[in-house]
Amino acid sequence: MAQHRKLGKPTDQRIALLRNQVTALFENGRIKTTATRAKEVSSIAEKLLTLAVKECDNYTTKQVKVTKAKLDTSGKKVLKEVESKNGNKYEVVEHEETTELRTVDSPSRLHARRQILKWIYDVRDEDGNRKKIVNKIFDDIAPKYKDVNGGYTRIYLLGPRKGDAAEMAILELINNEPVDEKGKGKAKAK
Repeated sequence: MAQHRKLGKPTDQRIALLRNQVTALFENGRIKTTATRAKEVSSIAEKLLTLAVKECDNYTTKQVKVTKAKLDTSGKKVLKEVESKNGNKYEVVEHEETTELRTVDSPSRLHARRQILKWIYDVRDEDGNRKKIVNKIFDDIAPKYKDVNGGYTRIYLLGPRKGDAAEMAILELINNEPVDEKGKGKAKAK
């Protein structure tokens, strides 16, 4: 029996399409697609979020030595002149060593992170810098669903698409925000 719906595509194209849509869902919070694709992406996203929710607090902090290039007041790297064994002189960037607190994943959280990375593409912003969607999942999205058992996504059906009459839908991550006593909106801090 097949693991996923066929979606009328060969296996490699189908997996690429699903990975792309799962990545877009986690990056933007909602996507517009056909109903059958939305159901398939929803099931994948639910499984990935379940992994992240289980492991979101499973890490420790550790002091790590970090070597960084020294910078002058204008933000340029400080160079020092060094002489080689042959007597040649050249410039080298001067470094300084500091200690920083870094988070270290436990083995089970690292395994969950790698499983999620199988379904997430690398994303770049407008400047070409990498956006780490997996960190967003573990740090921002998963803690919101800490007390929720499943049901992280919602599908709104929009009706048929013009042209091929495919049923369209919006798939979104639900907002798990505190609710006031009337059941509407955000709860206000007192």
